[in-house]
Amino acid sequence: MTRHTTDFHRESASYGPPASTPVHVAETLTAGGSTAFILLNGQQYTLRITRQGKLILTK
Repeated sequence: MTRHTTDFHRESASYGPPASTPVHVAETLTAGGSTAFILLNGQQYTLRITRQGKLILTK
């Protein structure tokens, strides 16, 4: 089952991040792959989606 962003917002109306907190879909960040790079203060981090569907963020 594919979840769409609108489904997430509907489901999270009673719980989850406050409305002012941005929500990002991991598959969008990785452009459909399993890895994305995130930069913060000049440092590069790697976001990886595992085969089990979990997220790992490493420096």
